[in-house]
Amino acid sequence: MNWLTDPQIWIAFFTLFALELVLGIDNIIFISILSGKLPALNRTARLLGLGWLCCRGFSSLFLSWLIRLTAADLYCV
Repeated sequence: MNWLTDPQIWIAFFTLFALELVLGIDNIIFISILSGKLPALNRTARLLGLGWLCCRGFSSLFLSWLIRLTAADLYCV
């Protein structure tokens, strides 16, 4: 549990969090602009784009969990 008190880990975490936040907002704006030009019946692109953002967030969580795995975790029965 020493990683909780390591300032470098917290700096890296907040840097990655800020990047994800900025890129997520950028993607939402881009999707809104492009889907606003579509006809009213074809606006499902906005939902697909927001779904993709959620998938990206979940994949980030999954990858962070995967990185923390060790060989001992893989062979637990």
